[in-house]
Amino acid sequence: MSAPSPVAAAAPAHRLRTARRVVVKIGSALLVDSRSGRTHRTWLDALTDEVAMLRQRGQEVILVSSGAVAVGRRVLGLTEVGRPLRLEEKQAAAAAGQIRLAHAYQEALAHHDITVAQVLLTLDDSENRRRYLNARKTLDQLLALGVVPVVNENDTVTTQEMRFGDNDRLAARVAAMVSADALVLLSDIDGLYTADPRQDPAARRLDEVRAVTPEIEAMAGAAGSTMGTGGMVTKLIAARVAMDAGCAMVIAPGKGLAPLGALEAGGPGTWFLPAQEPRAARKRWIAGALQPEGVVTVDAGAARALTHGKSLLPAGVTRVEGAFQKGAPVRIVEGDGRRLGVGLCAYPAEEARALVGHRSGDIEALLGYHGPDELVHRDDLALTLGGETT
Repeated sequence: MSAPSPVAAAAPAHRLRTARRVVVKIGSALLVDSRSGRTHRTWLDALTDEVAMLRQRGQEVILVSSGAVAVGRRVLGLTEVGRPLRLEEKQAAAAAGQIRLAHAYQEALAHHDITVAQVLLTLDDSENRRRYLNARKTLDQLLALGVVPVVNENDTVTTQEMRFGDNDRLAARVAAMVSADALVLLSDIDGLYTADPRQDPAARRLDEVRAVTPEIEAMAGAAGSTMGTGGMVTKLIAARVAMDAGCAMVIAPGKGLAPLGALEAGGPGTWFLPAQEPRAARKRWIAGALQPEGVVTVDAGAARALTHGKSLLPAGVTRVEGAFQKGAPVRIVEGDGRRLGVGLCAYPAEEARALVGHRSGDIEALLGYHGPDELVHRDDLALTLGGETT
């Protein structure tokens, strides 16, 4: 491990400039004044200027924002010093604060003619396959429409047992969900250090981390941020989630104005670099980590189309077996039983069977609603041909 240098820091920062999809996590202390409960509008306006810049050069941006509880507790008068909020108080504060927080983002991005959408998620949304698929499709559609989603944990309905617990981890789940290329955790510190720099003058900031090893994990105890519920520990958990999804993650200082520009210019930060890109990581996850719950048999024409990177349409399906829900993994085979791969089915088993052999234009007449044209979208399909996942 080497000491930080401008050259070493600039190389991974290039990932932010070239990322197709970027998720930016914003902590409460950066966004909300702890005494007044008001948003730091100068800081927020500067950040949204940067978001507009990224969008102008063709990048898609998702913001994962804390701050609803911090804003709402003061609106509701829950300001007693030293007393932590009970769960129901926190839920009430989130309900009151979220609408004000969303309005602040709406006003700031409106100066750039950018539309904002609020998306609230729970832990269950990221673990239940059907809800995960629905959330992914919603975020994909918002980005396709040129919208900037602002995501937060749905504190008004979650319980203590069903919480992300920290928006660092929520941001990593979102980044994995949408196959983001880069995740930026704007923090009150400028990266991961070998020891606590406030106590050890020999502590060195790491420019790059390529694996979250026990040695790296041991550094979290001494290099903790004062932000969030778990400090550096939750950031390393987030790094592991992001890297497993093929997404590069960086811990960077966020207190100054224009923190993204500073990072791109080679400013301080610790980059966690994955071994593979998001698309490849997602394909391997589908192929190897999921147990198929059904079998979909396709004709020769559909098999050829799949090997050329196309989605699986109902017209090319000859049979659907099994009992599964929307978003479940299914094995895709040819008529002779030869396995082609694994995919996430966009319809539950009974509806999928009703669509067998039909054109996509017939979906609404057959089901009573017009769902996706594809039974399995190519982004949700992992072919396993010749032992390779594609």
